[in-house]
Amino acid sequence: MAVLATFFAAISSLPSTTSAFYIPGLSPTVFREGDSVPLYVNKIFSEKSPLPYAYADLPFVCAPPKNAKKAWLNLGEVLRGDRISTSDYELIVGQDIKCKILCTKRVSAEDAALARDFIANDYNVEWIVDNLPGATRYNLGDGQANKQWRYRAGFPLGKSNSNIHNHVTIRILYQNQQGPSNGKLIVGFEVSPYSGNWLNTKMMLHSMLYSIDQGDSDLCPEDPLKVGAFQTVSDKEVDIQYTYSVQWIEDKEITWKNRWNLYLVSTDVQVHWYSIVNSIVIMLFLTGLVSLIIMRTLKKDIAIYSEEEMKDEQDEGAGWKLVHGDVFRTPKYSSLLCAVIGSGVQILVMAISIIIFALLGILNPSYRGGFVSFGLFFFVFAGAFAGYYSARLYKVFRGISWTKNAIITSTLVPGFLMTIVFLLNLFVWSKNSSNAIPFGTFFALVVMWFGISLPLSLIGAFFGQRKAVIDHPGRTNQIPRQIPEPIWYMRPRFTIALGGLLPFAVIFIELFYMLKSIWEDQYYYMFGFLSLVFVILLITCVEISIIVTYFQLCDEDYNWWWRSFFVPAFSAVYIFLYSLVYFTKQLSIHHFVPGLIYFTNSLMICIVYALLTGATGFISTYWFVRRIYSAVKID
Repeated sequence: MAVLATFFAAISSLPSTTSAFYIPGLSPTVFREGDSVPLYVNKIFSEKSPLPYAYADLPFVCAPPKNAKKAWLNLGEVLRGDRISTSDYELIVGQDIKCKILCTKRVSAEDAALARDFIANDYNVEWIVDNLPGATRYNLGDGQANKQWRYRAGFPLGKSNSNIHNHVTIRILYQNQQGPSNGKLIVGFEVSPYSGNWLNTKMMLHSMLYSIDQGDSDLCPEDPLKVGAFQTVSDKEVDIQYTYSVQWIEDKEITWKNRWNLYLVSTDVQVHWYSIVNSIVIMLFLTGLVSLIIMRTLKKDIAIYSEEEMKDEQDEGAGWKLVHGDVFRTPKYSSLLCAVIGSGVQILVMAISIIIFALLGILNPSYRGGFVSFGLFFFVFAGAFAGYYSARLYKVFRGISWTKNAIITSTLVPGFLMTIVFLLNLFVWSKNSSNAIPFGTFFALVVMWFGISLPLSLIGAFFGQRKAVIDHPGRTNQIPRQIPEPIWYMRPRFTIALGGLLPFAVIFIELFYMLKSIWEDQYYYMFGFLSLVFVILLITCVEISIIVTYFQLCDEDYNWWWRSFFVPAFSAVYIFLYSLVYFTKQLSIHHFVPGLIYFTNSLMICIVYALLTGATGFISTYWFVRRIYSAVKID
């Protein structure tokens, strides 16, 4: 227990707390007085819709400068809808700007209606300075006496359905860097939005959308009055004047290494520990059942079956030896099983690699698109593992064309998912969202698939088919043994549904926080807890698959191949049902295409999860079955 306590403490001190997030080895950028700091515009996003839009392409904001440069985006950024480009906002180190006009934009009635629709759907704007997203502050404490500032990434495009924010006060928090590289380090990027009709009233509404210090606001243009008219957009043509102010503020509390702390939504750590304890209890319960099978029932069975003089005393309830001549019979759809298990191994290798890199601090919220980019990278190169294990299993089933099996393995699951993504992308294209995958990115994905993953799968299959065939104890009878009618609770539907419930029970609490990070634009950083839950999940899948298979064999049913896969994989069905509940209770998505995106992505995630858990259960069960039948004397 002391070892477990030390292990849990060490894991929980990893990035499962609000620790610093930066790529190891990455040096901060030091700015000096008078340097120009670029402000990048990215996209607008909303919790009410998974459809982001490129900010630079919006027809009702200031057009991008003629010399605007598109930032280089990694694959993950493109797939998550990022479209980063330079802007006309001037940020000069150390120089405050009271008020500066960016542009006066004439907005047509159609474009004004579009802006009003975005505001009604609570769209937020994402800008970037020194890799920090612009944020609005809010007080996490219980009042003015107890202020605990946190950042909400992005700032509202507008408010009250028709009032657009056409002025922003930009606050750059910095820390002085002493030493040879004397200068300033940017440790914060705050944006306070306002709405004001300068062209008609020359006054600005002195109001804030979030609870920040009133003394930090200013008037633009300078006017002693603190009242004015909102800048509204409706179904008529309107002229909007966009302005901005800049403040450089020294902050001695925030450092460059912990500047991401304010972006991380604090969650109750006790809830995560409750999830861990709940998962461990379930795992220990299953471990006890497995131990009971192996240490008592199975050990007794083996002793009875191995002693000739005790053959008449065999327990009639333990009939797993009676099917020794059929237990390794080639199952139906064996080629499909090989492909599915190979894909599951590929996903398992990918998941383990991602979690390791996340624990090392390489994959974190400051690395935009890192999870998707590295996930695709690991998945592509894990094709070698898929081909290898699929070929080894294919050889067990006496397959005659390992190359065909390798091609099926490398194309079945990716091809199915790519088809879904392509069809879904047609709907996203129709909405002109930046989340639509460009043709060039589709081409890159196809090149990665056929140029890297498929060849690696063939290479892995080549080495897999050269290995000696896996030995099975005993010989398979030529005539299949008749399977007796099972008891009601041993029917496949019941055992699969009940068995899949336990892996879901292990992860459902942590699953809530993961769904919030995916669909509510919150940063997920509990990687220590995630790794613990993942390990417990794999152990649970192993144990429940072994338990169900053992009782199935005792019931003289030797068709265990597919069931050992489906038992842990069926927990994906519960996850999908949980996502349905989450959709109705937590989200406010009311349109067809956003809802289609949600459920399609949830379906693809569940498919990937089912392959991972199913392959884990199958591989462990295959080892278990070979182990128990090799330990008895078979005539």
